[in-house]
Amino acid sequence: MQFPESWLREFCNPPLATKQIADVLTMGGLEVEDLRPVAPPFTKVVVGEIKEAVQHPNADRLRVCQVDVGQGALLNIVCGAPNARVGIRVPTALVGAELPPGDDGKPFAIKLGKLRGVESQGMLCSARELKLSEDHAGLMELASDAPLGKDVREVLDLDDQVFTLKLTPNLAHALSVYGVARELSALTGAPLVQPKFEPVQPKNDAKLAVKVSAPDLCGRFSGRVVRNVDTKAKTPQWMVDRLARCGQRSVTALVDISNYVMFEFGRPSHIFDYDKIHGTLDVRWGKPGEQLKLLNGNTITVDEKVGVIADDKEVESLAGIMGGDATAVSDDTRNVYVEAAFWWPQAVQGRSRRYNFSTDAGHRFERGVDPSLTVEHIEHITRLILEVCGGEAGPMDDQVLSLPERKPVTLRVARASKVIGMPLTANPCLDAFERLGLPAQSNGETIVVTPPPYRFDLAIEEDLIEEVARIVGYEHLPTTPPLAPITAKLPPEGRRSAFAVRRLLAALGYQETINFSFVEDSWERDLAGNANPIKLLNPIASQMSVMRSSLMGSLLQVLKFNLDRKAERVRVFEIGRVFLRDASVATGDTTVRGVRQPMRVAGLAYGEPDGLQWARKAPGADFYDAKGDVEALLAPRQAEYRAATHPAMHPGRCAEVIIDGVSAGHVGELHPRSRQAWDLPHAPVLFELDLGQVLARDVPVFTPVPRFQPAERDIAVIVADSVTHAALMEAIHGADTGGLLRDALLFDVYKPKQATAGMAAGEKSLAVRLTLASPDATLTEDQIEAAVRAVVGRVATQLGGRLRG
Repeated sequence: MQFPESWLREFCNPPLATKQIADVLTMGGLEVEDLRPVAPPFTKVVVGEIKEAVQHPNADRLRVCQVDVGQGALLNIVCGAPNARVGIRVPTALVGAELPPGDDGKPFAIKLGKLRGVESQGMLCSARELKLSEDHAGLMELASDAPLGKDVREVLDLDDQVFTLKLTPNLAHALSVYGVARELSALTGAPLVQPKFEPVQPKNDAKLAVKVSAPDLCGRFSGRVVRNVDTKAKTPQWMVDRLARCGQRSVTALVDISNYVMFEFGRPSHIFDYDKIHGTLDVRWGKPGEQLKLLNGNTITVDEKVGVIADDKEVESLAGIMGGDATAVSDDTRNVYVEAAFWWPQAVQGRSRRYNFSTDAGHRFERGVDPSLTVEHIEHITRLILEVCGGEAGPMDDQVLSLPERKPVTLRVARASKVIGMPLTANPCLDAFERLGLPAQSNGETIVVTPPPYRFDLAIEEDLIEEVARIVGYEHLPTTPPLAPITAKLPPEGRRSAFAVRRLLAALGYQETINFSFVEDSWERDLAGNANPIKLLNPIASQMSVMRSSLMGSLLQVLKFNLDRKAERVRVFEIGRVFLRDASVATGDTTVRGVRQPMRVAGLAYGEPDGLQWARKAPGADFYDAKGDVEALLAPRQAEYRAATHPAMHPGRCAEVIIDGVSAGHVGELHPRSRQAWDLPHAPVLFELDLGQVLARDVPVFTPVPRFQPAERDIAVIVADSVTHAALMEAIHGADTGGLLRDALLFDVYKPKQATAGMAAGEKSLAVRLTLASPDATLTEDQIEAAVRAVVGRVATQLGGRLRG
C-alpha cells in the first residue's frame, strides 16, 4: 500500500513529524517499509512562461525562447524541446540551480553559457530532468494559472512524502488512505475527518436490470446509469498527481476516478459502457468453456468455480477481479454503468492465480471489503464523474442478498493481561476499542465486542488481545524476565543427534544438499516404484507435482546438475522427510491423516572415491565403497547385508541393510535403466536408510583387557557355491565352542576352474581365521581342537560343508 503524506493528513493530521508518523504506524502493526520524498532535491527551479520562441540562427532543432519568471526582465533561454511554444508555463531552472544527479551520480549545475553562439540564461526542464517521471518527450507543462516565479517544489507540492506500507493479510481495512488514517487516529488520538457522501439527485430514469443468481458469490450489488458523459475529458492534475504517488498511472478520466476512490476508501468498482451491454446483467458462477477477453488483453476460459458478470449474450467481467474488453469504456462512450458490489472473499480467493495475474481489486476483495457502503461510494464516484466528465445520473439500484454476520467476540480481561504480560483492567481495554471504533460492552471481567463491517479479521479472542496490545503500544509493554526453570535436556546415551550424522557423513567426504519435498511424478514411478504418490492440489511448478517417498530422485537431480557443469567427482547426502500413504495415521499436532512422514538419510557417490590417485586405477565408486560408508555410518552397530531388489538399483548389485532383524534401507548401484534415462556416463552408487535406525547406537560396555594370549586357527571348508558369507558366519558363531570363539574372518575364496579330486563342480573353498580366547587361562591344545571341531561340525550340519584336505 503506497500513498502520499498530504492525502493522509487530509483525513487525520496529528501534531507529529513525518518520521514520527512512520514510527507510530510501524509500532501499531502497519509496518512502514519505505519512506521517500516525492521528488529528489533540486533548487532554484521556478515557474516560467514562454513569451516568445524563435528559430535558433545556427541550429535547426533549437529555439531561442524569451521566458518570464516574474523578475520583470525576460530571460533568454535556448531550448531544443519540440513542444516549446508561446503561452505555456514550464519549470525553469535559473542560473545557479542544481538539478537532481544524472547517471554519474553528481548534481547538475546550471551555468550561464552559450549554445551555438547564443547566450542561454537558464534551462527549461522536462519531467525526467527533474526526476519526476521518465517522460522526456518534451517540456513539462504546468497549469496555466501556476504563479510566475514561484518555486516549482511549492507549486507541485514536491516536498510531500510517500509512505509504503507492508501490510499483513489480516489488515485489509488498511488498504486505503482513509483506512490508514482511521488507524492513525486510533493510535495517536488525533481527530478523524469523517467523509460525507451526499446523494446525487437523479436527472433521468435510466436503469439497468441486474439479476444476482449466486448469493454465495455476491452478497450485495449496487449500480447506477450515468448518461451523456464526456469520456475525453481530462483528468484533473490533482487527481493525476495523487494517483501517481500511489503508484498508479493516469489512464482516462473514468478509469482514474474509479482507481482514485479505490485508493481513497478501499472500494474497488467498475464502470461499464452502458450501450455495449446486451440486455440485462446476471451475476453468477461461470460455465465450463465460457471465454472472456479481459482489459489486460488476455483471453481466459472460466468454469463453475469462477464468478462472472454476464449479459444476455456473453460474459462481460471477471467478478471482483477485472472487467472485460467488450464493455470497456472508450472515447466513443456516451453512457456508462457504475457498479460497486460486495464479493465474498472465499469466492475471489485464488482465482487470479489460476490465470497468472493479480489486480488491486482482487487483492482487496479476497481479504474483505466493507459491504455496508456500496451505495455511498457509488454516490461519491458519481459526483466525481459529474464534476470531471459531466453527465446526468440515473436512480440508484441496490440489491442486498446476504451479508456477513458479524458475530460478537468475547475478551477475558484476565486472559488479555496474561497474554500481553502486563496488569490490565477493563477500562484500558474499553478505551482501546473505543479509539478503534469497535462497539464494546463490559461487565468488568469480560468484554463483548461486535466487529464493524469493515473488520473481517476480528473473529477470536486473540484478535482482540492483539488490538489492545497495539493500541497500548508494544514499546510500552514491560520487560519481564522468564520465571520458568531452565533445565538442560540431556539426550539419551543410546541415541545420537542428526547433527552428529551430518558431521560423520561430511568426514566421509559427502556434502549436504537440501532439496524440495515436491518431485516429478516419473521419479516416484521409476525410482520408488510408487504408482500412487501423494499429489499436490496446487503445485508451484508442473515438475513438482507430487510428494516424494524417496530421497534418491533429489540426489540424482543434484548429480545431473553438477555433471552438466563438468564435475568429475560428486559425493552428496541429504537428511529429509519422505511422505508415504498410511491409513493408520490419524491427524495430530505433527501428523496428517493418512500420511506417514518418516525421516531418512540418503547418500550418492559418483566418480573416483579418492579423486585422482596414482595407486588406484578403479573406474569409479562401486558397491563396496557405498557399503563401507554405510558401515562407517552405523558403527559401532553391525548390520547384515542381504541381496535384494529395489526399483532404483541394479538387480544384481543391491543389498538390503538389516539391523537387529529389522530392515533399515538399501544400498546399491543405480539401475541401468535409470542411468540411461538420466544420461549418466557411469552408474553412481546410492544408499537410503531410515534415520531413526541410524541415530540409534549401542551403549559401550567396557571389558577388561585380556591377560592371556588368544589363539588363532585357520580352517578351509568346502561348501556349495550358493552359500553366502552371512550364512557361513551365522553357522560359525552358532557353534558350541564353550564361549571361546572371539572372532571369525573370511580371508580367502577359492573356486577351481574345473572339478578336482577334492572338489566337485558347483563347490567353493572358504578360508576362515578363527580367534579363540579365554578370560581365565591360557588355552590348551585340546580346548582349541575341540572348539575347531565344534565349528566344523556346525558348518557340516547347517550348510552341508566339509573340511578341506
